[in-house]
Formats: sequence, structure tokens, C-alpha cells
Amino acid sequence: MKLSKADILLMAFCTGLIVANIYYCQPLVILIAKDFNIAESYAGRITYLTQGGYALGLFLLVPLGDMFERKKQILVITGLAICALLIAGFAHSFLVLQIACVLIGASSIVPQLILPLAANLSSDENRGQTIGVIMSGLLIGILASRAISGSIGYLWGWRAMYQIAAGLCLLLLLLMAKRFPTSKPAFAGNYGQLMSSMLAYIKTQPVLREASLINFLAFSILSAFWTTMVLFLANPPFNLQTLQIGLFGIAGAAGALAAPLVGRLSDGRNPRQNLLIGLILQLLSILTFYFTGNHLYLFVVGIILIDIGQQAIHVTNQTRIYALVPEARNRLNTVFMSVSFVGASCGSAIGLYLWDLGKWPLFCLGTACVIILNMLIYKFYSKKQPA
Repeated sequence: MKLSKADILLMAFCTGLIVANIYYCQPLVILIAKDFNIAESYAGRITYLTQGGYALGLFLLVPLGDMFERKKQILVITGLAICALLIAGFAHSFLVLQIACVLIGASSIVPQLILPLAANLSSDENRGQTIGVIMSGLLIGILASRAISGSIGYLWGWRAMYQIAAGLCLLLLLLMAKRFPTSKPAFAGNYGQLMSSMLAYIKTQPVLREASLINFLAFSILSAFWTTMVLFLANPPFNLQTLQIGLFGIAGAAGALAAPLVGRLSDGRNPRQNLLIGLILQLLSILTFYFTGNHLYLFVVGIILIDIGQQAIHVTNQTRIYALVPEARNRLNTVFMSVSFVGASCGSAIGLYLWDLGKWPLFCLGTACVIILNMLIYKFYSKKQPA
């Protein structure tokens, strides 16, 4: 069965709304702290518990897409997400909320099941474009989730956000049950063999190693920026408030708009060229940040450049790994995305460390060095696999 444009758009829509579950909690921390009469820093634990649950689900559940029928797995995990969101929405103790957040994260890995399903049903000529469109849905979901959550929390309280999210996921469950195509599992072994096979692919697939390593460093740059930019804008000469700083996230929508174009380019003869373009855009963005001074318009230009550069790297790499071993796309995606999110975590820590040592100038110099290292890795692999 081939995917129609309507199917691809539905997948993008579902991907965006489900990935948003991970980010709803961030603007709600202050409201939750007041409700449970706890410190805001302690209430903030739900943010990394949700992310930790996501990492756990990514590693343990996504590979099962190669072992079980993908549509059924998507529906079951979405059902678990509904239950987790309802537990959070009616939680009357912070302990219960923390447990619910871990479950919300673990059950929000559905986008990483939808992407291999879409890749499996796309032709070689259109696979990159399809992934790009679905990635746009994912990015828009991330960008919109914080604004939506903050507004609903302000109007009706933090529990309402989780309850509404559960209702949205129920609607998605019905849509996916009716519209999503089925697929045939390609792995006949047991779960232990499934997990150990991922190590074999790391050893035998140089493209997977290259894509994961480049994505690790690229994600670390992006995460370092979005963590450290808050400190940069909150301090002189800008002294911006949290609400004002949040508006700069709108500039990140450029990446969502660029993803389908990047995906289309990734269907060409040499998609690795897109990686170099992405790395150059990241380096140009850091250069723009370094010379921002008092000129916020330069800062906005830098945000657009770094986000488009990230999409050029991520969508291209994801397209490349999906072309490697069709029957193992979920396992390949598990390795790729797990490494990417470890890179994001490391990037946040590195960004804050550089800020403490030398504020914004040292942050820019340090991240530029990481990008140059990524370019050297790209050059190293170019000699081994030019295509």
C-alpha cells in the first residue's frame, strides 16, 4: 500500500499532537508548585522525569516495531498515553504526578513509530520528502505545545491541560485506527535477540555510525543554544522577561517550514551534501550570535539559521538510515534517536558550563569548535562513503 498525501498529512498531524505531550509540563511548573505547595525547583522535576520516560520508551518500545505489527503497536501505546495523561490530570499528590510524567514520556514515542511506518510505505524516490513533511508536524507540535499549555494553564489550571491532551489523544486514536495502514513485521526472533541485533547494526553499518555521531554533535549545539539563550536575553543589555524570551521560539518555525524541502533534497543522488550545508548554516548562526551585540534582529537571523541547519542535518540523516535495512527501520531509528537525545542532554550541560566560564562570547567560541569537529567527522566519513 502506498501513502496518499492525506495519509502523510494525517501522520504529521498525529505526530505533532502526540510529541506535544512531552512539552506541556514546562510552562506548568509554577502552577504545579503553587498547587502542591512545593518549591518551583522541586516541581521542575517533572520536566526531566518526562524526558527520562521518553528515553526509556524510545530504547525499550520503539524496536518492537520490527517485531510486531506497527499500527497495532501505535494504537496500544496511544491508549497508554491517554491513561497516563488522565492520571496526571487527576493527580492529587506530587508523587502520583511524577509517576504519571514518566509514563507520559514513555508513551509519547509514537512519532518514532509513525516515521518508520511512513518510511516503509514510501518509495525510494519520495521517502525523504515524506519524512520531511512528518518532521514538520513534529516540530510544529513542539513549538506550539508550550504556548498552548501556558494559555490553558492560565485560564483553567494545569490539570485541564492534561485532561484536554487525553481527549486529543483519544480523538487521534480513533483517527489512526480508521486511517493508518497496516504493516507486516519483519523480525521473527525474541525480544533479547531483537535488542542484541541493534549492536550488530552499529558494528556493520558505517552510515548509521556516521549519522548518529553527526546528529549527536548537532543536537548538542541546538540544545546548548536553547538552554543558554535564556540567560543571554535575561541579562544586560536586554533584560527580557520570560514571556518575551519565549516569543523568540517563533523564529524556530523556520525549521519546520524547511523540513519538507530538505527531505525532498535528501531524495537526490548525494544527500550527504545536505549535511555539509547544515553544518555551514550552524557555523554561520554561531558567528551571527557572536556579533549580535545590541542588535536583536541579528539574533533572530541566527535562530533561523541554526534551526534550518539542524533540519538539514537531522532529516537527511534520518532519510539515509531508513534506506539501509528496511526490515530493521525501528531498530535503526532507536539507535539514531537515542544517540541524538544523549547529545541534546550533553549540549545543555556544556552550554551552561561555557556560560559560567565566560558568558556569551565563550559559549559562541566553544560551540563553534564543536561544529568544526563535526565538519572534520563529516570529512573523515566522506573518504569512506562519498554517497
